[in-house]
Amino acid sequence: MTRRPVLPGASELFRRTDTTSVPEVTELPSLPTPASSPALRSAARRVGESPAEAAASLTLVPGGAQPADDDLAAFRAVPAEPAPAPVLQPRVATRGKPARRTERTKHDEKITVYISAEELLALESARLTLRAHHGVAADRGRIVREAVSVLLADLAERGEDAVLVRRLQG
Repeated sequence: MTRRPVLPGASELFRRTDTTSVPEVTELPSLPTPASSPALRSAARRVGESPAEAAASLTLVPGGAQPADDDLAAFRAVPAEPAPAPVLQPRVATRGKPARRTERTKHDEKITVYISAEELLALESARLTLRAHHGVAADRGRIVREAVSVLLADLAERGEDAVLVRRLQG
């Protein structure tokens, strides 16, 4: 006896979704006793019927079985045509100013800057303040680039009196 399971093929597991007519499966193929599943063998032993009888009792009936006490039968009924896919509507901003799309700038160069936990917390706090109080959505990288730009412009304009010179000398 082999221990390899016998599995159904893909055509038996998946139904076609196109509109062409495909013959409907009305009965499972009969499997020999050694090839039947362990679940069928164990179920047959519990009920007292042979595995062949258990496999033979598994049939698909067009429309499904409709016992009188089946309250969920109407929910299992397959519709004649599949429902059309819902059309997704674009989301509209509900709070604050409308979102303004800006062209993203590609940066060719990269540096790594190590900062303390307090500086990182202050940077993140500034980012959240810009967003909450001023309606400016900017990431930490953009804030740092703008700060560097402002400091360099101040240095070029004021020279010795620039904020950057005073902070680095002090």
